[in-house]
Amino acid sequence: MAGQYVAYTFFRVDPAWRRLPVDERQAGKDAFAEVVEDFTDRFAHLRAYTTTGVRPETDFFLWKIADRYESLGELGAALNATPLAGWLETPYSYLATTKASQYTSARRARRITPRNSPYLVVYPFVKTRPWYALPVEQRQRAMDEHIRIGAEFRTIHNHTTYSFGIDDQEFMTAFECDEPADFM
Repeated sequence: MAGQYVAYTFFRVDPAWRRLPVDERQAGKDAFAEVVEDFTDRFAHLRAYTTTGVRPETDFFLWKIADRYESLGELGAALNATPLAGWLETPYSYLATTKASQYTSARRARRITPRNSPYLVVYPFVKTRPWYALPVEQRQRAMDEHIRIGAEFRTIHNHTTYSFGIDDQEFMTAFECDEPADFM
């Protein structure tokens, strides 16, 4: 089974956009949403999340899971052709892929299967040099404990993907949850 490409693209709307006439804003949103809807069948998963009122540097983001790398670029080009795109900035964009974990007995890339929880906590992750200086056995024990503890939290669904070499971070971690406070 081949791996998947997983991308998170965060958007910030230029505040001046909010001063446009309501019908012009609605048309821009509709065109953007129509492109997302048109591309849904090309992705294993394509979903929008709002960050409005929570993060000052972003307003929403797209979680994209594709079997084909090219699908990410095709969607990006189509979204950039919408009227809303001229009012958007992309403060963050993360790319990762699935592969077999070095810390489990899995030998094939895990497929990310979203649970459609209402919230998604996303962050890039980099292990430090002292981590890699530890003996392999000690790192394995730490990861076994990490996996064991994570399994105790049934309302949190972990979707860890790998970025080393294709983006600036080593991993992208995404946790689906029904209530943001559960993640704490």
